Amino acid sequence: MNPRPQPASSKRVRIANLALQGVWNRRWASRPILEPDLLIRKAGLKANADPDADGCGWRSRLTLLCGDLTHQAQLTSLGLVLAQGQLVSALAARFRAHALWQQSPEIAEQQIRAPIIVIGQMRSGTTRMQRLLACDPRFTFTRFYESWNPIPENWPGPDGRKLKGRIGLTCARLLNPHFDAIHPTSFHAPEEEIGLHNLSIFGTAFEAQWRVPNYTAAVETEDCTGVYQEFKRLLQTLTWLRGDGYDRPWVLKVPQFSQDVVTILKIFPDARLVYMRRDPREVIASSTSLVCNQRSLQSHQVDRNQIGNEWARKIQLRQDRMAAARATARVPQIEVDYNDMSKDWAHEIRRVYTMLGLPLDEAAHMAMRKYAAATAPARRKVHKYDAIPFRMASAPSSY
Repeated sequence: MNPRPQPASSKRVRIANLALQGVWNRRWASRPILEPDLLIRKAGLKANADPDADGCGWRSRLTLLCGDLTHQAQLTSLGLVLAQGQLVSALAARFRAHALWQQSPEIAEQQIRAPIIVIGQMRSGTTRMQRLLACDPRFTFTRFYESWNPIPENWPGPDGRKLKGRIGLTCARLLNPHFDAIHPTSFHAPEEEIGLHNLSIFGTAFEAQWRVPNYTAAVETEDCTGVYQEFKRLLQTLTWLRGDGYDRPWVLKVPQFSQDVVTILKIFPDARLVYMRRDPREVIASSTSLVCNQRSLQSHQVDRNQIGNEWARKIQLRQDRMAAARATARVPQIEVDYNDMSKDWAHEIRRVYTMLGLPLDEAAHMAMRKYAAATAPARRKVHKYDAIPFRMASAPSSY
């Protein structure tokens, strides 16, 4: 069976597309052009900062991404607007970050010690593990508004990131009524650092929204050391901006990590790794449903079979890379099964704390119990999908 399409409200999306087309036909505004130099100029004006010297390959990835968006993604009017908005915002944040690093070199002195990195396929339970660990006040984490807006626009003036986070979530829910079932969150909740990758024009956020094969191939094959050096500097920046002076281990989680474990361990050689695994059929079905949902917002064509086969390939690639990295990694690590977490999360968390060499104190455990109760299936929307056929070079029993 094909995955349930989980479409956004077709009426709302159709109205948005018709309204945008009407605005352009009347020449009240110009139709977005996804051309790299134009996006860079817009971002520079937005940030009031010059583009940085490219130390991580972001310009070449931007060129590939714009080419795919123009020729492969079959974007709707809404898709064009959303793509331009995301890319300009990511580039502007990038330029602000590099300007801030030049003005405040002490940011590079912030310590990121022994992070706890949750690694696993998309839809394998990494979010639940991250948010349970984030209940422990001995750890720190990235919040939603920080992930998507890591650099304040008017620093050291008023910080509007929380307001922008609220507005962004409201818009996402208006356009996509399935948003909370797929990825429930709030503006201040613990969130994966996927937004930090956007500043380097890198990672899964773009691949999940649009069909971008040339960009995807580059992300899968290029040396991403520069990207993760920037990723660490952004974590240092968040630490510096908070000014809390408390050196707590970060709990980090992005599905992209499963593709880049070897590089991550170069940048964070003292990391502790928590690997999440789940039945591959469920991983592919859930991932395909999510991607179909995201693309239905922005594309004229959503081919579920193509998406299913593409993510089966990608999931196999990530599984192979994780297995190879685990075999050689000389850091504390543990594997946790998705079903075991569902049956007895408290037991699995105790296993993780044993690996970390830490006691699970009562305050942290109580906070975890509250989180588990608040997010129980009976109290939230559930992401529903069907199993789908898929092709893989080899199909292990679980990821």
